[in-house]
Amino acid sequence: MSISVEQTASKPLSSPATTDWVPRKQVGLWSDAWRRLKRSRNAQVGMAIMLLFVLMGVFIPLVDPYNPRIDSDLVNRLKAPSAEHWFGTDEQGRDLFRRVLHGANISLRVGIAAVALALILGCFIGLIAGFFGGLTDNVAMRAMDIMLSFPATLLAIGIVATRGPGLDNTMLAIGIVNIPRYARLARSTTLSIKEQDYVMAAHATGVKPRRIIWRHVFPNSLSPIIVQSTLSIATAIIEAAALGFLGLGAQPPTPEWGAMLSDGYKYLTIGAWWVLLYPGLAIMLTVLGFNLLGDGLRDALDPRLRVD
Repeated sequence: MSISVEQTASKPLSSPATTDWVPRKQVGLWSDAWRRLKRSRNAQVGMAIMLLFVLMGVFIPLVDPYNPRIDSDLVNRLKAPSAEHWFGTDEQGRDLFRRVLHGANISLRVGIAAVALALILGCFIGLIAGFFGGLTDNVAMRAMDIMLSFPATLLAIGIVATRGPGLDNTMLAIGIVNIPRYARLARSTTLSIKEQDYVMAAHATGVKPRRIIWRHVFPNSLSPIIVQSTLSIATAIIEAAALGFLGLGAQPPTPEWGAMLSDGYKYLTIGAWWVLLYPGLAIMLTVLGFNLLGDGLRDALDPRLRVD
């Protein structure tokens, strides 16, 4: 049985499958990183812990003004935790719960200020050394090698001992000690980024080196620097606690967690375990929060894990 040409032409042609195709929305690096960061359980726990201590550090001094010099109550010294004093009291009869809460402000301030100082100076040195190379690179990196040849804690102790104990000198010492870490990181990323085509094109069109560094090189090197900053805050808090324990950090009666450990460890032999437990737990939880957040950021900003 034959089929006429008119019958064949009258049959509608089937629509190609491509008519239903919808182009995928392009996801930027930072949007994709934020999406994966929200899905990370470790990052969620880290952000929750960090947010808790940040809120404590910001709002507790506002809602509960505290003067440790007039809070002593020798009648109630070294009292165990109770309904009246949740964390017990210290050797001066001061409420440990209040001191731990107010210590969050000091420890976070030390960690953030020290890391900010190290980040600004270290990134500046690393960007300049990596971008220009030659003698500038050699001089800068040899200076960083000399600083790295000293143990970090020992170098911080030397700086604080030279300038005198105190909170400001503690922040300065920890910041200086961490400069080589950021300088090397910024230099390594700069060395790879400056070989990219868009940087070479900027050179070819006559863009000034300063503009290339701040408009092209620095923004594209932020991912590892952000991760390192988050992890370094935890390290800075530990270093500040170590200096406080040695009596070189915040001076009594300032409620700094390391200084509280230094003042209270001698009473452990008489059974006053709470004097050490709660400041130590505060340090541990804060460091844990920043470390978990740093691990989550490292995974979220890893370009090898990015979903296009």
